[in-house]
Amino acid sequence: MLDAVVVGAGPNGLTAAVELARRGFSVAVFEARDTVGGGARTEELTLPGFRHDPCSAAHPLGINSPAFRALPLERYGLQWLHAELPMAHPFTDGTAAVLSRSVAETAASFGPRDAGAYRRLVEPFLHRWDTLAHDFMSLPLSALPRDPVTLARFGLVGLPPSTWLMRRFRDEPAKTLFAGLVAHVMAPLDGFATGAIGLVFALAAHARGWPVARGGSQAISDALAAYLKDLGGTLHTDYEVKRLDDLPPARAYVFDTSPTALARIAGLGRYYEGYRYGPGVFKIDYALDGPVPWTAKEPRVAGTVQIGADSAEIGAALRAASREGRAPDAPFLITVQPGVVDPTRAPDGKQVFWAYGHVPNGWTGDLTGAVERQLERFAPGFRDRVLARATAGPPELAARNPNYVGGDIASGAVSGLQLLLRPKLSLFPYSTPHPAVFICSSATPPGPGVHGMSGHNAAKAVWRRLRQT
Repeated sequence: MLDAVVVGAGPNGLTAAVELARRGFSVAVFEARDTVGGGARTEELTLPGFRHDPCSAAHPLGINSPAFRALPLERYGLQWLHAELPMAHPFTDGTAAVLSRSVAETAASFGPRDAGAYRRLVEPFLHRWDTLAHDFMSLPLSALPRDPVTLARFGLVGLPPSTWLMRRFRDEPAKTLFAGLVAHVMAPLDGFATGAIGLVFALAAHARGWPVARGGSQAISDALAAYLKDLGGTLHTDYEVKRLDDLPPARAYVFDTSPTALARIAGLGRYYEGYRYGPGVFKIDYALDGPVPWTAKEPRVAGTVQIGADSAEIGAALRAASREGRAPDAPFLITVQPGVVDPTRAPDGKQVFWAYGHVPNGWTGDLTGAVERQLERFAPGFRDRVLARATAGPPELAARNPNYVGGDIASGAVSGLQLLLRPKLSLFPYSTPHPAVFICSSATPPGPGVHGMSGHNAAKAVWRRLRQT
């Protein structure tokens, strides 16, 4: 009998398997698709030689993850590549604000009236970043924080809505860039704890940047899988699990799946009935005949580029997708251009480009026109660079990755109490009513992103259980 079986070979499932194998437990992973990766894959979606990331592409949480930093992933081929700027946010007048590794450079891009306010916002936390990141990404409530004073100060700043935090700024560049940071988790700007979301992304950039993985996000998953095999774990792909009886006998079963799928497979009935899924996304992967022709100079050297004319436009786009049930007329876009730092992603002189906008959960329309109109506002002539495009709305995203219910790449709404307490209001979010069944996906704390911490935290709950039996 195995000690643990993991269902789903995304970053969280693989991290959970690695953590258990490191502690001497026998582990097997079962994945429905023919390759490992989940939300961290790389594929030729458009033309030969153009390597795209179907979901995650830039990794501020990955490089800052306490779980990943404790693993020898570089030994297994993972190489983080840093663009000159982690992120840029262009405006229609040809200027841009930036999120730089340097706090001073970032503050200066906001203008003199907001530079001091930004420095006062981030500097008290930056020197304690590693401890702070460990505290809010570790087991919720049941683990004592390493630095409770700093964590409490962070909570006072971050738990109110981001609209409150943005009152610190007087001018639009700072407000707009910060609104865009919040929008990365598809949460309305006036939601609970949204200030913390924006602050985490900013601090992550200043601490270690927003890198891409050389060769694509698949490198993260492949490194985890290779390390797992060296630890004696086994991987089984092309193996769809429809019920627990499909799996070999084990002392524990760990699911890197949506709560909906876990309840169906493990026979948990309506246990997760109250779990909410959030807005979906409409994703486009482009093969380009050269770099994006940004009007502003800063986006030309940035790994990630946020697209939204101002904070009001970003807020309206988020409300349309999450509350009004419609696709926004001017979608807020998150874009990544790996080619500014990784020449392996496309043939010489060409580029891959990654972009998505928010839409209602399960939306079946086509956002391509609206996305490209937005891009043309900040990069005139963009369409002329397009060699090929691969589009994926909510139905296609859910078909490719069942964890993305209704196209929700966060595997659950990141709003209200569900931002912090997911998938249930519980001190033990990784456990289920079945004593041998656990959940480790992004539906558990600390939530979405390629960081492995949900898997790391769940593994702790599993090995505590195994040592008791």
